[in-house]
Amino acid sequence: MMNAQQPTVPSALLPEILEFSPQLILDDIINYANEAITNTVDALEGFLFRWASEREQRVQEDWDSTQEVEQGLVAFQTLLESHTDIAFDFFETWSLRNIFAIPADLPVVVPHQEHLDLDCPPERETELMTEIDELRRKIDAQRRLKRLLTRAVRLSSAKRRRSERRLEQLSFLQAPQVSELMSLPEQYRSMFAAVSSLPPLTPEAVAAFSQSPLADPGKRPWEVSKMGYLDWASKQVLAKAQQSDGGAGSSAVGSLVESTAAVAKTQDLRQLMEVSSTLENA
Repeated sequence: MMNAQQPTVPSALLPEILEFSPQLILDDIINYANEAITNTVDALEGFLFRWASEREQRVQEDWDSTQEVEQGLVAFQTLLESHTDIAFDFFETWSLRNIFAIPADLPVVVPHQEHLDLDCPPERETELMTEIDELRRKIDAQRRLKRLLTRAVRLSSAKRRRSERRLEQLSFLQAPQVSELMSLPEQYRSMFAAVSSLPPLTPEAVAAFSQSPLADPGKRPWEVSKMGYLDWASKQVLAKAQQSDGGAGSSAVGSLVESTAAVAKTQDLRQLMEVSSTLENA
């Protein structure tokens, strides 16, 4: 009677222990044997064809040597492969049961499992798996937080660049000429506040202002109205002043306009007044 087979280490652990798969090495051995059979038959084929051709020349019989040789080679190769398959099937089974079989009671320690406590109770293993799952969730949360922070940094950088461009557009407010405009008289401030509080112009008001009475062609400018007289009188005074000064008055007015433009433009003054009113309201 054959002895009962002893329990062995599961085959799934053998590649981890041996650092190679036993089944793969057995398959390589069987493939080498089949390759040797093929090489043997190929070498025998050339020899048989030469022998058959020499026999035909000696005997001179009506004999189809090619067909006979091919049939014999096929039968010979089939017989060899059949015996080889049977022999190596036994060899594979015997190797897996004897050579690559490790008894279960053998104290084998894999190098990467040395000093590990493998006698862990199921409760402790469940606790460790729960802890590992919790750590994985924390890692996933940290990755999501990192993505959100990276996105926030990009948005903050974009906002900072827009703010820098706006600051560059308002850099004229830091010019020395603007500091002089900060001490505006109270009358300008009150005038700006009064103009800002005016209601917006409606199309009806614009149409009413544009429909001014036409001047009578039969009357002179100072005879039309009081405004016409004042306009005619101011033009006469300016003309006499220019004639008496020889153009010095117009040059003085031009220099005054140039000095005013050097301080700031009308748009700059308007923006300054808006900023000043915003700060006062805040």
